Amino acid sequence: MEEIEITFASAYDANEILSLQKLAYRSEAKIYDDWTLPPLHQTMEEITREFTTHVFLKAVCHGRIVGSVRFRKTGTTCCIGRLIVDPEFQNHGLGTRLMLEIENAHRDADRFELFTGAKSLRNQRLYQRLGYQEFKRESQSSQVELVYMEKQFPNNHL
Repeated sequence: MEEIEITFASAYDANEILSLQKLAYRSEAKIYDDWTLPPLHQTMEEITREFTTHVFLKAVCHGRIVGSVRFRKTGTTCCIGRLIVDPEFQNHGLGTRLMLEIENAHRDADRFELFTGAKSLRNQRLYQRLGYQEFKRESQSSQVELVYMEKQFPNNHL
């Protein structure tokens, strides 16, 4: 695998991250046979606004963003969203690296929370390997059920 650097992203990266997000979520849309998934329809205005409420990480290889994740801290909980990896770079540990960067950046958090689709078994296995456990399910649409997962570190874990 080529050298990949993980750094903080800025609103300047929004367009490239949004394009990657739409590419990465195609596989999810196929799993659910649902092309109305919100990540596929997020606008530039919406993602740019999200940079004011979330911190974004980006994974860069040869000047191109090949992965990203966003998060925000609310109290002692760090909420993680939209972990995306370019299909060409999947299955090489990049998703794991991005998740661990978030956990290392928020060593003071007592809890990390995220959600994924109930049929997204690869995603669930990744999160389980990282220590996340399901704590609730919620219907998003007639085709999509969300699985909420958490990882707890009472008493500041690191």
